[in-house]
Amino acid sequence: MSIRPANPDEAEVPSSAVALSVRPWGRWGVRFVAVSYLAIMIALPLSAIFQHGLRDGITLFWSEIASPIGYAALKLTLITAVTTTLINAVMGTLTAYVLVRYDFPARGLLNGLVDVPFAIPTLVTGVMLVVLYGPQGTLGAWLEGHGFQVIFATPGIVLALLLVTYPFVIRTVQPVLMEMRGDQEEAAYTLGASKWVTFYRIVLPAISPAIITGALLTFARAIGEFGSIVIVAGNIPGRTLTAPVYVFGQVESQNVRGASAMSVLLLALSFTLMISVDWIQRKRKPTTATGWEDR
Repeated sequence: MSIRPANPDEAEVPSSAVALSVRPWGRWGVRFVAVSYLAIMIALPLSAIFQHGLRDGITLFWSEIASPIGYAALKLTLITAVTTTLINAVMGTLTAYVLVRYDFPARGLLNGLVDVPFAIPTLVTGVMLVVLYGPQGTLGAWLEGHGFQVIFATPGIVLALLLVTYPFVIRTVQPVLMEMRGDQEEAAYTLGASKWVTFYRIVLPAISPAIITGALLTFARAIGEFGSIVIVAGNIPGRTLTAPVYVFGQVESQNVRGASAMSVLLLALSFTLMISVDWIQRKRKPTTATGWEDR
């Protein structure tokens, strides 16, 4: 007489099912698909642009970048990107602090407006700025009447970059502020420290890695911005022509080598900044062992 188990779940599992469950085909297949897609979408285009940009040697590569128009475009791009980064590092930190530490009417609306630059196409951003600050607009005409030109000048480029990169510092600093406990701040207040001293001595050291991360992301985004800049800059060689717009002009002029050389330099800068951001994030928040990495 055969004895059946009281619980059907405790029945013996066939050895073939056990062998099938431990076969690694599934997880290796998923890894292969993910890595292949990454290689096709990112690694292959990157290798192509680097190969084309450096194909004729370093001398011709630097000669394209060091040309008067190319050098001026690169210089303007770096200056406007640094200016944008500094302004948004300060204002983004201030905005994040206000959104987290203060309760006021329409705070939720303001928090939602922070992400609007992510949703608006950059070409639309440029058009909005031209309508507002252009010579045909009331505000733009008033500014130009007082000797301050915004559109088709460097201030217009900075303004467009400030709008496009506005959320980066806020969204990197805000989670850190939300995770901070208020015990140390309250202790500082009870000891007679002012709000500024408390922020400088307690809050700022804790959020400084997040500020640096957001600033690096802002700079990386600013040096590659094209859509809004091509609308507001005027693209005057040597004056308001930025490096991304310069690349577009070289492609239209059939100078693919010049476009590739400038693209390689911008890619190298962006990649270096992304590696720096990743290193800062790893240093700020060490990875905890979950066991998934070895499975």
